[in-house]
Amino acid sequence: MASLPATGLARAQLRIMEPPARVGARPGGVIATVPLQFNPNKLALRKSTEWRRKPSRMASESALPEFVGSGPRSLDVEVFLDATAKHDNSVEQKVERLMLGCVPTPRSLAAKKPASPWIRFEWGTARTTSFNGVLTSFSVNYSLFDVDGKPLRATCSLTLEEASTDAPGQNPTSGSREARRTHTVVAGDSLPQLAWREYGDATAWRVIAEANDIDDPFVLVPGRELLVPGTVESEVDGEW
Repeated sequence: MASLPATGLARAQLRIMEPPARVGARPGGVIATVPLQFNPNKLALRKSTEWRRKPSRMASESALPEFVGSGPRSLDVEVFLDATAKHDNSVEQKVERLMLGCVPTPRSLAAKKPASPWIRFEWGTARTTSFNGVLTSFSVNYSLFDVDGKPLRATCSLTLEEASTDAPGQNPTSGSREARRTHTVVAGDSLPQLAWREYGDATAWRVIAEANDIDDPFVLVPGRELLVPGTVESEVDGEW
């Protein structure tokens, strides 16, 4: 792991987001942005394709493969934690925070649609290793302990599996604030309701209001087409 100087080096981070409000939707609002204490010194990226072969008893060689589909990307990340210079003198709190990626979020439980957060690994301008995914595997190795048994150093191994799905023909920039997705207003619609449906966060209605010059989020004219930005930019930075 590379220790980070004060300036001049991009810092790797994990962006933790609310799971989508419905199947096929985008992730909800950002729960926290977690900067890593040390940049990883290696990343393992995998992607697979699925092929099918129909056996032929008469063929002298194997049958031609038939393409079935493309599998998701999978990323292995090692997160090194060191609390030897910290006042709390333990890494357990940070480990427990990472493990929250394996359990349902309070908001999804309240909506009776339990789901764990979506997670995105980001590091500078890297693109192949940066995608919306879910945490499918988590393990931790403690390597140094205090006299009272508290762990002082740990290496956490995370496996993220790609979870984003793009609709056929979708504009590749649809993840930006400038995306031109639309929603036709029906009777009873309100911006908080639409924000919850699109982002999983009713308080994000201002993003839609700003894109459509709307003053009152509860007064919408049925039949009007609203522009719905692709993502919510508001977030809460997590302390690490």
